[in-house]
Amino acid sequence: MQRTPNVIAVCGSMRDGSHTRTALKHVLDAAEAEGAETELIDPREYDLPIFDPDEEEPEDAVEIKRKIREADSVIIGSPVYHGSYTSTFRNIHDYCSFDEFEDTTVGLLAVAGGGSYGSTLDHMRITVRGVHGWVLPHQVGIRNAYEQFDDGEFVDGDLEERVRKLGEQAAKYAFLDPDVTSSEADEERADEAAADD
Repeated sequence: MQRTPNVIAVCGSMRDGSHTRTALKHVLDAAEAEGAETELIDPREYDLPIFDPDEEEPEDAVEIKRKIREADSVIIGSPVYHGSYTSTFRNIHDYCSFDEFEDTTVGLLAVAGGGSYGSTLDHMRITVRGVHGWVLPHQVGIRNAYEQFDDGEFVDGDLEERVRKLGEQAAKYAFLDPDVTSSEADEERADEAAADD
């Protein structure tokens, strides 16, 4: 019997009315509908100073790292700041390492006040791959965020569907086995085995 997937979302926004936080809640709702246990890591609830490798890690950093490390899937959401992600996301990420992300399924979401979010998703993907996370091919970018929500609900049904798909995939692929081989490699091993007979 397969265990219940643990899906968490990390919000890279400190703003009270954050559209990123709103979108991540929709992602987690979809993951929960797929049978996952979910939690939102809201940086406003933690005392997390700028990462300093010469200082002892604060308790809140240890707690965040534990939650990320124990998660089966992690969804990272960030507003677009100057064509990239926020310092809030970067600071959380700087506390983390391979121990937190290696072989973990990771989903990405970027929220733009304007029309461009591609570089933010690219930058998040690169940093997650840098600690060996398995990034889902399906990612979500939200343009013109101030026009996309009405009292916390999506105005655009297609966009809502894309956001929910991210949560569904986070639950579905939570136990993705990173030990994958190509069919070509399988054929080579089969040929070698036959030659040994």
